[in-house]
Amino acid sequence: MLLDGYTSPIEGLPKSREKHFLARNYSRNDRVGKSYIEQYYEDLLKGQKTIVKNIKDRSGRVVETKTIRQGEPGKDLILTIDSELQQTLENIVSNKLLELKRGPNTGELDRAFLVMMNPNNGEVLALVGKQVMTNKETGKLEIWDYAFGTFTANHEAGSTVKMATLLTGYQENVVRIGETKIDEPIRIGGITKRSLFNQNSREAVTDIEAIGRSSNVYMFRIAMAMANSNNSSGESERSIENAYDTFRQSFTSFGLGTKTGIDLPGESGGLIGDSDSIGILMDLSIGQFDTYTTLQLAQYVSTIANGGYRIAPKVLKEIREPSEDGQILGSLIQETEINVLNRIQSIDAEIDQVKRGMHYVYYAPKGTAPRIFDGKGYDGAGKTGTAQAFSSGKSTINLSHVGFAPYENPEIAYAVLIPNITTKPGDHTNGAQNKIIQQAVDEYFKLKVKRAKEENSTVAEQPIIQAPKKEPGK
Repeated sequence: MLLDGYTSPIEGLPKSREKHFLARNYSRNDRVGKSYIEQYYEDLLKGQKTIVKNIKDRSGRVVETKTIRQGEPGKDLILTIDSELQQTLENIVSNKLLELKRGPNTGELDRAFLVMMNPNNGEVLALVGKQVMTNKETGKLEIWDYAFGTFTANHEAGSTVKMATLLTGYQENVVRIGETKIDEPIRIGGITKRSLFNQNSREAVTDIEAIGRSSNVYMFRIAMAMANSNNSSGESERSIENAYDTFRQSFTSFGLGTKTGIDLPGESGGLIGDSDSIGILMDLSIGQFDTYTTLQLAQYVSTIANGGYRIAPKVLKEIREPSEDGQILGSLIQETEINVLNRIQSIDAEIDQVKRGMHYVYYAPKGTAPRIFDGKGYDGAGKTGTAQAFSSGKSTINLSHVGFAPYENPEIAYAVLIPNITTKPGDHTNGAQNKIIQQAVDEYFKLKVKRAKEENSTVAEQPIIQAPKKEPGK
């Protein structure tokens, strides 16, 4: 995984940071971390050099070498990444990416991302990013690692942001829990905007159905109300500019459009568009304007899953003294604490209502990913997304999916993003993002069951050591 980073084995200190390291007593030919984990935790990994003093005679010949300070190896880092799960999920994403690339209308498709994390403590279980390229010499498709793209590459996410829009609407008192709105085509600025599931009719939709069936119009009405209607206290009319600010401040509280705080360098905060148009504000409400990283999507859905707490993702679990034999862990120095960045401004009842909408996605006949976990020993909740995008001047489609499982007591939160999956309008490639999630979540729980069996088997096989019996009279 490129996420592991790399060191500088030949050239020594990188020229761009030479002064930084020399000021910290490095030598010019020292190896240092140049990217990601190796770079971020260089101070812990580097260890201490042995310092010696050479004693010379009058002729300048070294007659004795004394050790002034004994060298020490660097600390051992225990990561949160589950290596077995990581490898399995990498295979799932790689296989699906190759399958998609071999299909029609995929000239702009070249990457796919998947993040899985624990929503309760921020531990990242898997960071998967893959690129597909054509080998110029062989003409064959090849898969390259692009794990760091999960937190550096920004893309429109589409309808997966609708939970944030609905919760923002609750916060601003422009929609109530359980409220029904009419889903119908809306004409604005000479353009007709509509929901994918309802092209021409009028249909009553609840807030739960607005998430479960992915109603664009329900979200448009929230955005329009925030821009044009009076608030609950009867104060002056909200401006479009204030509505943009309100949306983005709220989205930021979930982790959308801001850095997640992961303990890795080079993270992107996403890209924020510049507009004062009511039409673009409506697009923003359905994930069609600002861009986000896959890790931001994972943090965002984790915030919903855990009841409203935005927790910084982390890949470092523990710092330990170096192992003496490479097998047994050294003593624990420090365990990385849970870093709660903020609590969203939503009450429990509002968060619970949004979760019901996400449950509808998986289990209602009209949900956008129905029967995804049918026949499984676990359940979950999620949200699918489709976004119109552009690549190399061509109109494309991005697909996304966020969710968590199990539904009642979430152990995992996940996000998938497949940018520029097709150049054909209306072609959503048969729910490719949903199939990745279906396989990935299944593998997590299979691995959990397997490990539980192995642990029980190990305990059962342990020999019982009894104290020696005493002989009579002794």
